[in-house]
Amino acid sequence: MRNNKYLAIYKEWTDKINSGEIKAGEALPSEHDLAETYDTSRETIRKALNLLSQNGFIQKIRGKGSIVIDVQKMSFPISGLVSFKEVSKNLNMDPITTVHDFGLVKPDPFIKQQLNASSKDEIWKVFRSRTIGGEHIILDKDYFLKKYVPTLTKQICEDSIYEYLEKELQLNISFAKKEIVVEDCTEEDRQYLDLEGFSHIVVVKNYVYLDNASLFQYTESRHRLDKFRFVDFARRGV
Repeated sequence: MRNNKYLAIYKEWTDKINSGEIKAGEALPSEHDLAETYDTSRETIRKALNLLSQNGFIQKIRGKGSIVIDVQKMSFPISGLVSFKEVSKNLNMDPITTVHDFGLVKPDPFIKQQLNASSKDEIWKVFRSRTIGGEHIILDKDYFLKKYVPTLTKQICEDSIYEYLEKELQLNISFAKKEIVVEDCTEEDRQYLDLEGFSHIVVVKNYVYLDNASLFQYTESRHRLDKFRFVDFARRGV
């Protein structure tokens, strides 16, 4: 029974987190204090904490200890092509969008490659952060080819770009190729997001096409690790 003590400790803390007794952002007691509380070894405590970490209940942050993660995460569909405004509405959220950088630019080599652009092309560059619950937790970096999006304003970017593209410009946005990776946080991430000690970030890269198969947008949507999960539905073919 003693060998399974770490499982009992793990279950006790998952129950506390799931019930809201221990809230997201709070720190668990130290390994030393937990070992004294449960009259057990620090090795047993470490096994319980590792299990909590592996199952998404806590994040170990240097200098802060074991921090409880928000288990009520927003769900972003992987296979769908929806705007942030549409996701927010479906989840009854009221986020704040802040435009940090906006304007027409000449593409650098990286963006030229992503959009198959030429040196003559002009690109709309839009950097926006999303604030939810008082925290800046998403950084969206959008690039649009001007030949497909002739006009764009900061006010539109603060509201919904896709709503403008489809309703005003009458663009038929058809499909996207997506890539999801975990990367080291950049200086831009640190500048625009409240990272809370996290050193990595989830990046969703989108290559978005019109119905004539023209690539017109490249996006990097950069998400803080503890706030989001990405979901999909799959069916086995017969």
